[in-house]
Amino acid sequence: MNKNITFADHVIGFNKSLHFTGKLPAGIRIMNPFREQPQVMHIMEAFYQRFYNDHHTRRLILGINPGRLGSGATGIPFTDTKRLTEVCDITIEGVKTHEPSSVFVYDVIHAYGGTRPFYGDFYIGSVCPLGFTSVRQDGTEINYNYYDSKPLTMAVYDFMVKSLREQLTFGIDTRVCYCMGTGKNAAFLQQLNKQERFFEKIVPLEHPRFVMQYRTKRKQEYIDKYLEAFSE
Repeated sequence: MNKNITFADHVIGFNKSLHFTGKLPAGIRIMNPFREQPQVMHIMEAFYQRFYNDHHTRRLILGINPGRLGSGATGIPFTDTKRLTEVCDITIEGVKTHEPSSVFVYDVIHAYGGTRPFYGDFYIGSVCPLGFTSVRQDGTEINYNYYDSKPLTMAVYDFMVKSLREQLTFGIDTRVCYCMGTGKNAAFLQQLNKQERFFEKIVPLEHPRFVMQYRTKRKQEYIDKYLEAFSE
């Protein structure tokens, strides 16, 4: 491994090379912001060069797959344009998004001590690094998850395994992986880990979207749960 290559270099190179060439089930579209939105590449590079331009070993947090209003718009997991501007001090022109999941994640980051300490210790990725959308009968496009249909899961399975294996070479502490989602995402990742032996253990945590949609009044309780898991 070239010791001159930083964690940021690894992530930026990985994102630039992301490309799915397989065949998806009918009605499902792949979402690759790095190829579809030119400004996203610049924003993503600025973010990782700011917070990951080092050789630190980090623990991995895995979400499901990118959504349209989070990393689908910014190229950074669980970071909408509002958090990007107000917290990370990186401006994205011409696009404004507000994602509830991002609100929760940045509340956790704030409670942890801020962006520098948090991103110095953690790298957030996704079980599937590219997102998906489906089109409703009225023509509106909605987020779709890799586990929402078995044909989709099977279509992207090898891509997910290859992508995850590559990210582990960035400088990831494989003793633990934190999984955002205690349901289908955790079940899939646990089963995948049994086969591939990526991590010594998986720690499932409630997905930020679930907290913001169904448990808003108890948000602090879930922030505390994240912090407790991180401290163990």
